Amino acid sequence: MSFSFVVKITGILGIIAIILMLTLTSPMEIGPLGVLVFFTTLYITIFSIFSVILQTFYRLAYKKEKTMLRKDYLSAAVLAFGPIMVMIARSFGALNLWTISLVVLFLFLAEFLVRKKV
Repeated sequence: MSFSFVVKITGILGIIAIILMLTLTSPMEIGPLGVLVFFTTLYITIFSIFSVILQTFYRLAYKKEKTMLRKDYLSAAVLAFGPIMVMIARSFGALNLWTISLVVLFLFLAEFLVRKKV
């Protein structure tokens, strides 16, 4: 069983868990631990989506089946944190152009670090 298969299965299970959370509970019922579980599940799901997108891009760009490297999974993990930061800023009511530019700057610097160090 390859790591790519595990990432895809985890993403599918994450989507199912998010749908169940959104339909069966409310934020008042679920509490702080449930909100943490929701954001963690959402991060795992977005990570899985970005991994599939990057893998598809590499297959189209290189015209062959390229296996995802450690650097590629780290890149997907960094990119998946962007929507979570935007959602957190939105929940605090601080979503404006300045906040979005800081999120983009953070993602750019983190991607640069991943590509140079790993």
